Amino acid sequence: MRISGTFLIRCGACTATNRVPREKVQMGLEAICGRCGRPLIVDGRPRTVTDATFAADVERSSVPVLLDAWAPWCWPCQMIAPLIEEIAIEKAGRLRVAKLNVDENPATSARFGITSIPTLLLFERGREIDRIVGVQTKAEIARRIERIVRARSRAAS
Repeated sequence: MRISGTFLIRCGACTATNRVPREKVQMGLEAICGRCGRPLIVDGRPRTVTDATFAADVERSSVPVLLDAWAPWCWPCQMIAPLIEEIAIEKAGRLRVAKLNVDENPATSARFGITSIPTLLLFERGREIDRIVGVQTKAEIARRIERIVRARSRAAS
């Protein structure tokens, strides 16, 4: 969540929510948990996925994956790109965010029947469990992600 120039980032070790200034993240400085003192996982860039790396980056991921299927010429894709980057930061450690250029990776695009972009695919244990097609608000994307992340943490306890 973003609050006036800050991100709320949950610590992967103690689950405390920490306010981290946006500028600190953009400068690449290390953020530390205020409760336990461990470094926070803050990765402001979604991972680039290709046909060759899809299995390792998505199917074998230990955390749920949000895959953004996009193309550089797609204006709606460019519109949601900043939202996807914010989600990558805010859900770090609980969700992996990845981007798949559909023009450069036709095999994976065809495998999942991606015919319209932007398309967001949500994976859990390598299986597609949700699909969002077209431009949506950050709140709607986050709501659908959180449903999966919460269910996963309940199952783990």
